[in-house]
Amino acid sequence: MNTLSAEQQAAVISALCEGVSIRATERLTGIHRDTIMRLGARVGLGCAKVHNRLMRDLNVGRLEFDEIWQYVAKKRKAVKPNGPATVGDQYTFVALAGSAKAIISYYTDKRTAEAATAFAKDVRERVLGIPEISTDGLIAYPGAIETAFGNTCCHSVVVKEFAAAEAVGSDAARRYSPGEVVSVE
Repeated sequence: MNTLSAEQQAAVISALCEGVSIRATERLTGIHRDTIMRLGARVGLGCAKVHNRLMRDLNVGRLEFDEIWQYVAKKRKAVKPNGPATVGDQYTFVALAGSAKAIISYYTDKRTAEAATAFAKDVRERVLGIPEISTDGLIAYPGAIETAFGNTCCHSVVVKEFAAAEAVGSDAARRYSPGEVVSVE
């Protein structure tokens, strides 16, 4: 059985952490993509265990909740109604400590009330006291936060308004970056 040297492992993980794709990492390092994916999965599980162990009993005055969108295996329009729930649009919910900029908790699932509640309960298990929480306008957050923290928690919604981008053909509707922030409420 072949094993990667410590230098090869470091090169692969370094490339992946810098956002280099798996295929590009394969070309740069000469290591097969299946090996890269197995190493990435093993390191990722180790990081999750360390995070879960260390991010406990935290005194955090202010938390920011947000979600990061990604798709798994298929985009929304290609997912069949009877397909597995693990494919298509997925969201990683993230709780960020406002001043320390530390990720307190994360949770990946569909963008539903059940997922928001599971995420908020996980955050509650990690923090002491009652922090101030700011979220975007996701309708599931108020109920999820009340379920996890009770009605004594201070929750605010930050709504950002973006300027409409100038349409350049059909690309404007498909862009990945939001426009310029016009106002914050």
